[in-house]
Amino acid sequence: MSNGIGIAAATVDTVPGPIQSIERAAAIMNVVAEAPFGIGVGELAAALDLPKTTAHGLLRTLVRVGYIEQEAGSGKYRVGAVALGLASRPLDTNVLRSYSMNRADALAARSAESVRIGALHGTSVRIAHHVFRPDDTAQTLRVGTELPLHATALGKVLLAYTPGLTERGAGATLSAFTRRTLVAPRALSAEVTGVRGRGHATDIGEFSSERASVAAPIRDAGGRVVGAIGLVGTIDRITERGTVPRPGLIELVVAAAAGISRDLTAARPGSR
Repeated sequence: MSNGIGIAAATVDTVPGPIQSIERAAAIMNVVAEAPFGIGVGELAAALDLPKTTAHGLLRTLVRVGYIEQEAGSGKYRVGAVALGLASRPLDTNVLRSYSMNRADALAARSAESVRIGALHGTSVRIAHHVFRPDDTAQTLRVGTELPLHATALGKVLLAYTPGLTERGAGATLSAFTRRTLVAPRALSAEVTGVRGRGHATDIGEFSSERASVAAPIRDAGGRVVGAIGLVGTIDRITERGTVPRPGLIELVVAAAAGISRDLTAARPGSR
């Protein structure tokens, strides 16, 4: 009896527990995968609350086996070729469009405004779907058009929720399309922070002096922002006194974005 108990106890004692270095490597992969424009060792160490030397050692190992690559110029790290099959790939814009069409149509009908869905394309936002304003006025289809991130509501959403994107453009000279366009890095950074806090973005006369837009993020099953949906119209229709969006429109846009996100999650189950 005692021998049987002893053997059982020994068996339990030899069951391995979690291996910390593997857990840390997995956490590093997750953080790097969420930073499409790369991340520095200091940023990564801070994000995971690791000593910088520990983070650097793990990164060097992951680079050696091809799971992570280091950019020669900036020294930043991004997902390597070996891990591309494991990392989250960008959502195909045709998939985004197919899951968004019905809710975009409903949003246009309820708001009486034009609806656009955009996704990140390089350092711009590309229009993946466009629903005309439901009236008889002449309108131009904007599918495929690329718009600036810093001067549009759709673009600001992507700036706010794409890790590293704001920092990547910090040294660039931003074009001023109107007198309201945010071109100062500090002002744009504050705006992006505000977008994260509010859960929606606005553009009031920033890309076109006569037009305004409101947009909200679309998320996939893992919680990653894969696009944005927004309303576009004249300032007098979209805003109150040309200063703030009409509250009813904000609610409609946020609800449409949440609905599309739920549809994507139901179709492509995953976890955060």
